[in-house]
Amino acid sequence: MSKLKVGVLRGGPSSEYNVSLKTGQSVMENLSEKYQPIDIFIDKEGTWHIEGLPHEPYQAFKKVDLIFNAMHGEYGEDGKVQQILDTHNIPYTGSRSLGSAMAMNKLTSKNIFSQYGLKTPSHKILKIKPEDDIQDHALELFRNFPVPFIIKPISTGSSVGVYLAKDFPAIVEGLNKAAANFSDLLIEEYIAGREATVGVIDNFRNQPLYSLPAIEIRPPKKNVFFDLDAKYSGKSQEICPGNFSHAEKEQLQELAKQAHQALGLRHYSRSDFIVTPRRGIFILETNTLPGLTSESLFPKALNAVGSNLPDFLDHVLQLAMDGK
Repeated sequence: MSKLKVGVLRGGPSSEYNVSLKTGQSVMENLSEKYQPIDIFIDKEGTWHIEGLPHEPYQAFKKVDLIFNAMHGEYGEDGKVQQILDTHNIPYTGSRSLGSAMAMNKLTSKNIFSQYGLKTPSHKILKIKPEDDIQDHALELFRNFPVPFIIKPISTGSSVGVYLAKDFPAIVEGLNKAAANFSDLLIEEYIAGREATVGVIDNFRNQPLYSLPAIEIRPPKKNVFFDLDAKYSGKSQEICPGNFSHAEKEQLQELAKQAHQALGLRHYSRSDFIVTPRRGIFILETNTLPGLTSESLFPKALNAVGSNLPDFLDHVLQLAMDGK
């Protein structure tokens, strides 16, 4: 019996390029024997490669039966690469173009969450032009938005470009750093509480939407929140299942399902939350293609329920082949 040829799409012109390379490598190493992995590497300029040679996307698709999308961030997770895959009618894992675009845009996803009754931190949008005086923006925020607050780009993942502004100098520094790479910023209320993340999987274990256990994330003391350094330094505590009450665990799992459905996502996702003692649970964002590296949270949650990465990969590849 011939093996299914799985093109593993990784890399790309994204701020999460390196993480995507690791996720793609992990996917290729954990595919079962019935699959033949084919590495489809996209460089930072957007050129597709197979076996080290540049190819047009349509040439790459002729060599595979389906695609495992192991990309993160811009291009791979915001609906753009999904449009290419849909145009060429190639089966692929993960959410489709519209759901991916809505989840990646933090303002759009916040509005959708609010429409479905999920609590999100209060916010405002800040558009910065090259000729703007950052000090003026910082002063206006300092006077009119409760400090501390979070500064983040509207459309990135892995906490790229996210800064905590605790006082006026930190506001100026955060705006300067964020504006160096992004023009549209989300200014968001800082919610003090315990951080949690919950993965969900379509049609898993005889459930239409299966929720993995909530993971509690405890960043190092020097990291006030789960920022880029905390995520990939290996110094954060990631407790699975998290030390939440039974009611909190159930609510977190239900909210992750609601977020997945509200955004119209497919196959799997992972939502991030803040759990507060008095104000309840706030959703921060939903990741349509969470990391699948050895350090990533999603595989840890799989292990906690007696599953593993090879079984999960097989499951979502079957969903993609079946057109679900």
